[in-house]
Amino acid sequence: MTESWRTVHGTVQPLDWLCLAPHPDDAEIGAGGTLIRLARAGRAVGVLEMSRGERGTQGTPEEREAECVAAARIMGLAWRGQLGLPDGGLADTPEGAAALATVLRAVRPRVLVVPHHLDRHPDHFGTYHLAKRALHLAALRKADVGGEPHRVSQVLLYQGNADIPANLLVDVGAVIADWEAAIRAHTSQFTGEYISETVTPEIIERRRGRLTYWGTLARVRYAEAFETEAPLLVDPERL
Repeated sequence: MTESWRTVHGTVQPLDWLCLAPHPDDAEIGAGGTLIRLARAGRAVGVLEMSRGERGTQGTPEEREAECVAAARIMGLAWRGQLGLPDGGLADTPEGAAALATVLRAVRPRVLVVPHHLDRHPDHFGTYHLAKRALHLAALRKADVGGEPHRVSQVLLYQGNADIPANLLVDVGAVIADWEAAIRAHTSQFTGEYISETVTPEIIERRRGRLTYWGTLARVRYAEAFETEAPLLVDPERL
């Protein structure tokens, strides 16, 4: 199978965490604080853009890729890649799943972070369903997919443009300044006129409010919210 994906930052390596972003900037907005915190702790963290965001109102694909590289450096990512699927057409297809499964076998993440299926954006819930098929293919020894089989240990769903039934909160207060800087690296999206609830100069204010809400529930200043795909085993002595 011909590889359609490519590296835009860092080097291909086994990752502790990999976040799937339907478009450039989605990972920073939805899970950026957690990814930064992990990178600061020495974990190998990566982001894979599913599309180049070529149908977005603002910014060219080339500009947006340069912004992804700048944000990756701020976040301390070990690797950032581009899958090159069509913006506006992310869905559960055999071809897309095979392409994603090839990447999963190449970077071999222990934890995969994907958009929540309750998200309102078609590309976001499309990425979720595409990831489910790709996870199966990546682990299937006889699948027509390049690389050695790999099984992801845990899948987490992150919040995009809709409320989610979160059951896992991560304290990101210590990295909030880096989180903000990583989002602001996407200047084509977050300067200029208001386009949408996400593409707006008010993005930091809006998303910081969300982090404050989740932080209140966890009794910390700021927290990011996730839902787990499978139950997490917790040491009761640490509760």
